[in-house]
Amino acid sequence: MKTWVVIGGVVLVAAMGLGAYSTWSSGVTVQAARVEQGNIREFVDEQGKTRLPETHLITMPFAGRIQEIQWLEGQKVQSGDVIAQVVPSDLDNDVAEAQAAVDRLVASIAENDDSTVERSAREQALQFVESMVSTVAAADARKIAGRSRVDFAETFLGRIRRLVDSGGTTKDELDRAELEYVESQVNYQQDVLIAEAVKSIKAATELLPRMVSEYITRKDLTREVLEKQKSEAEARLRQALLNKQRGTMTSPVDGVVLERPIHNEQYLSAGTVLVEIGQLARMEVEADILSEDVVRIQPGDVVEIYGPAVGAAAGSGVAGTVHRIYPAGFTKISSLGVEQQRVMVIVRFADGELEKLHAARDVGVDYRVRVRIFTDEKTDALLVPRSALFRSADGGWNVFAVVSSRAELRPVTVGLMNDERAEITAGLTEGDTVVLAPESSLSDGDRVRPVLRRG
Repeated sequence: MKTWVVIGGVVLVAAMGLGAYSTWSSGVTVQAARVEQGNIREFVDEQGKTRLPETHLITMPFAGRIQEIQWLEGQKVQSGDVIAQVVPSDLDNDVAEAQAAVDRLVASIAENDDSTVERSAREQALQFVESMVSTVAAADARKIAGRSRVDFAETFLGRIRRLVDSGGTTKDELDRAELEYVESQVNYQQDVLIAEAVKSIKAATELLPRMVSEYITRKDLTREVLEKQKSEAEARLRQALLNKQRGTMTSPVDGVVLERPIHNEQYLSAGTVLVEIGQLARMEVEADILSEDVVRIQPGDVVEIYGPAVGAAAGSGVAGTVHRIYPAGFTKISSLGVEQQRVMVIVRFADGELEKLHAARDVGVDYRVRVRIFTDEKTDALLVPRSALFRSADGGWNVFAVVSSRAELRPVTVGLMNDERAEITAGLTEGDTVVLAPESSLSDGDRVRPVLRRG
């Protein structure tokens, strides 16, 4: 009797184990996790790169020949260090030429201002005028005397003719009287011509003082022209001196040489970039954030900077904050060829972090990093792994909960979310089991064999 009881018990246990095994073996194995209470920080994770807010370009101030530049990329410079130099002899020649032009015009102005000769000429001309007044008076007197001699000769000739007719004188006396009459007329005509010529000379002489005065006045006008030319020459001299000063190009800041496009001595045009200098102590990070994510970001948000360039993984990166969000977006093609609208966000390192980073490793400009920008956080929230969530046809969030070894489709309400976990505000309770990354073939009510994820 006891034997049959034992046999019956064994058969029953075996049947129950076979049923359980049959039930277990018929389900689909799925990865699963428990719904837990915990803290969550919502963040946007994106690739970025280091940059400088501004760099200082040492450029050619004017066209000229530059000497060889000795500075090397990465070399530290101090404010005031001579970075590049235009050939000094060229600058000295330009200054000397400009100075000579100024000196020449100064001498020309001094020469123009000297009117000693002109004043002497004017005085002499005035004396000529006075002399000609006396000469004209003498010529007029001579002409009057000549007229008198003509009148006398004419009267005397008349007397001789009457005497000849009466036999009181000889024919020779008559001829002599006629000759004297003719000579007096000729002399008178000469006196008239001389008087008129002297008057013409006097008129011309009277113009000499005026001409000299006008010449002196013209010299004043010439001085104004020379003064203008001198001003132009002085401006060129000032420019030459300024070029000589600018020809020595110094570093405006303490920093490092980022780039040196020009090495050897050569002639360059104005504006050519010679050296680029940056201040690594002001380094920051720029990241292109998707426009749908950037709306959740605000200046001052906490940022974690990580990646191989800074020698830190996510969770142990370098602290930073959002400094600026650009107001305009731009279109960018992703590596998969998808057109995306992105916005640039500038992140600055927290106080003291950049100094520590530079002390530990050489981080330069345009190094690739990743930034994790935290936009919100909550404590004691109901959390599920992000991979448990998927969208329904209507766009809502769903999960597959594991209930009695079956997958149960549940709509859920999601709060904060990041790349790892999501907050559930409705649809699940603490301790529920959810399927991770469910296959598209999994349906509501399917048998499953959950394998709980550890950690």
